[in-house]
Formats: sequence, structure tokens, C-alpha cells
Amino acid sequence: MRILIFNEHKQDKTEAAVRAVYPNFIHNALADVLKDGNTVKTVTLDDENCGITKEILDQTDVLFWWAHIAHHEVPDAVAELVRDAVLGGMGLVVLHSGHMAKPFKLLMGTACTLRWREGSRERIWVTSPGHPIAKGVPEQFELAQEEMYGEYFDIPTPDDIVFMGWFAGGEVFRSGVTFRRGLGKVFYFQPGHETSPTFHHPVIQTILRNAAEWAAPTCRGNILYCSNPAPLETGAE
Repeated sequence: MRILIFNEHKQDKTEAAVRAVYPNFIHNALADVLKDGNTVKTVTLDDENCGITKEILDQTDVLFWWAHIAHHEVPDAVAELVRDAVLGGMGLVVLHSGHMAKPFKLLMGTACTLRWREGSRERIWVTSPGHPIAKGVPEQFELAQEEMYGEYFDIPTPDDIVFMGWFAGGEVFRSGVTFRRGLGKVFYFQPGHETSPTFHHPVIQTILRNAAEWAAPTCRGNILYCSNPAPLETGAE
């Protein structure tokens, strides 16, 4: 697969607490998880146009998107390119605070808001054990340190709820959900707070690899415009 990873690359450059967990930055940690057998490239807000063009997306099978505090810095035109690429068949995996990212909100058509609180233990349950993203994942596992995300999560009704999260404060959350948009597939996955070692967890890594395989295109095409084809047959009806 050809995988592109976007990381806004703000806090992992400037905050010691984040650097302590991801000394080589979040996008490179994700690349290390996904690179086996795949072509992986990374881009950030530091790159011109966020490192994203139509030509690059045309050569991308799955785009991973991690962001937190700088959603507003992503140009609207870039968000629209991502949306259009998904509609045309590219896969999109949105991680953690990416629920507020412009491309995800464009594809969902809702506010994508939720409840949150710093620091909590999370137990994640598999709620769709036959789903490809859950392959090789135990029926439940624990993250000792994560940011609490709680319902209500303002998203459209998912195609599948693959994972549900329960937090030590008593909250629950649809932690892993899938959508089909146009020819493309979207997976939103809640774990991945910047000061938590989530992406070092072996079960999380399995889920990320599964998500890439699931989201990879089965076909690509341009469905952005209504076509006006000639009739297939001629003659009297």
C-alpha cells in the first residue's frame, strides 16, 4: 500500500511532555508501525500546502490524519482535496483529536463534538468481532493512560461500531467507527493522545495496520460530477 501520514507537528516539536513519549515525533512513530511492506510518506503543517496536492492524493491508497490544536491552520482547499479523494476511493484513517479536523467534518456533515477530560484509564471492547479491523484483537484490552472522550459524539450513524471505550470516570465512547463515503472508506479511532504512549501499544499497532488494509481502495474513480452519457441502445422502445 501507499500510505500518507499527516501530523500537524505542533506539540511534538515544542512540548517536553510530548517529546518524552514520541522523541522522533508522532508521524514517524506511526510510520514505523505501518511501514512493513508498504510505501509510507509523512507530511506536516510545516510543508507547503500541508504537503498535500491532488497529484499526491491520487498516488495515495490510505491517508492517516493526526491533529489536535491547529485544525484551523489547514487550508480549506486542502480539506476539500482530501474529501474529494475519499469520495473517489482513497481510504482515510482519522486518529484521536482528528475528529475536529476539517476533512473529517466535511465528510461527516456534523459538528463532530464530544466530551473530553485529561487523563483516564480506558478499557476498549471489540463490539464487531468479525470486522477486518478487529482481526487479531482481544475481546477487550486496557490503556493505562488516555484522554477521556465521552458521548454524546455528534457523528452520523456509523456503518460499524468496531470498538467501544469505557473510562474510569464512568464514561463510554464509540471509540472505533467506520463509514463509507462515495467510493472511499473512513475509520475514526479515538485513542492517541499526544502525552500517552498509545501508539507504542502492540494491540493499537495491530488495529492501525488492520485499518490501513481495510481502508485501502477497492476501486478509484471520479464521482464528483453527474455524467450525461449517450444511450447504450437505440431504436424504438
